[in-house]
Amino acid sequence: VQLQASGGGLVQAGGSLRLSCAASGRTFSRFNMGWFRQAPGKEREFVAAIGWAGDRTTYADSVKDRFTISRDNAKNTMYLQMTSLKPDDAAVYYCAARRVPYGVPGTRYSDDDYWGQGTLVTVSS
Repeated sequence: VQLQASGGGLVQAGGSLRLSCAASGRTFSRFNMGWFRQAPGKEREFVAAIGWAGDRTTYADSVKDRFTISRDNAKNTMYLQMTSLKPDDAAVYYCAARRVPYGVPGTRYSDDDYWGQGTLVTVSS
C-alpha cells in the first residue's frame, strides 16, 4: 500500500489549500482514512477522518467548520479542503489509511496503519 500526499504550499493567513492523498496497492474503498499533522516541536495530531463509504466524517475541534475531508473512491483519492487558514495550521500534513477494512472512522491511528510521506503547509501571518 502506498499513500502519496500532495497539495501543500505557502499560503497567507485566511487563505485556502486543498490537499490530496492518492492511494494505490489495495481496494481503497474498503478502508477508513484520515489526515494528521505535525508542527515543529509538537507531537503528531489528528485533523480529520472519513469512513470507507465517505458518509461519516469527524474533525478535530481546532479545524471544525474550516476544513472538509472527502474522498473519491473511483479515483482512489482522499482530499482535505482547508479554508480560513491560520498560522497555527502550519505543519506537515500526513494522510493515513487503516490496515483493517470497514469499521467506523476513528481518531487514533497507529504505526501499524498505512501512512503517506507528508506534505508541508506553511501559513504566513
